Amino acid sequence: MIPWVKIDTTRVPGTDGELRLMRRGAEFSIRLGTNELMNSRLSGSEAALATLAAKKIETIEKPHLLIGGLGMGFTLRAALAVLGAGARIMVAELVPAVVAWARGPMAEIFGGSLNDPRVGILETDVTDVIRSHPRTFDAILLDVDNGPEGLTREANDALYNPAGLKAAYAALRPGGVLAVWSSGPNPPFTKRLRGAGFDVNEVAVRATGRGGGARHLIWIATKDA
Repeated sequence: MIPWVKIDTTRVPGTDGELRLMRRGAEFSIRLGTNELMNSRLSGSEAALATLAAKKIETIEKPHLLIGGLGMGFTLRAALAVLGAGARIMVAELVPAVVAWARGPMAEIFGGSLNDPRVGILETDVTDVIRSHPRTFDAILLDVDNGPEGLTREANDALYNPAGLKAAYAALRPGGVLAVWSSGPNPPFTKRLRGAGFDVNEVAVRATGRGGGARHLIWIATKDA
């Protein structure tokens, strides 16, 4: 079997946590401690995060999207594939090295997605973007942890607590969608979404997107039009 090789490491800003970019042949993995955050062979549920949200706003001619977390670009590429030329996609990535990996070792995976004229990359905390852009986005897509709790850093809890969800609600235009990826269910989070004013739908998806792999969950939370 081909062994895993460590390509690079980086610190998560504001923490002692270390992200590791690993490679085994053509396969990439990004890990935090003992947790694998993403793998280049498993893109189905991350792509579904984009396609499910895009379906909710398909009547909008020039939608404005915010993606929290660049990762391996699965969500970004899926969004680009289904959105028209008038769409704008802002990607907020907290870890500068992740952007560098996308343009460097993983450039083949990303293709030309980072250079698409519809895309803008911000090396910043998605929480700050949400709080500073009221009534701006038609969809906010979050895939910055393994679920609605701060795994990569505790400060990410501010995305998922009641105040954070109220901020996301305020950042959406009427009829807008907050879509959140998770490795599994979290009933208290569903309750918090409803408490923030969202109409909530939970969608189970497979990791591979082809009926196989682990079962992941995506919350599609819609703001009243």
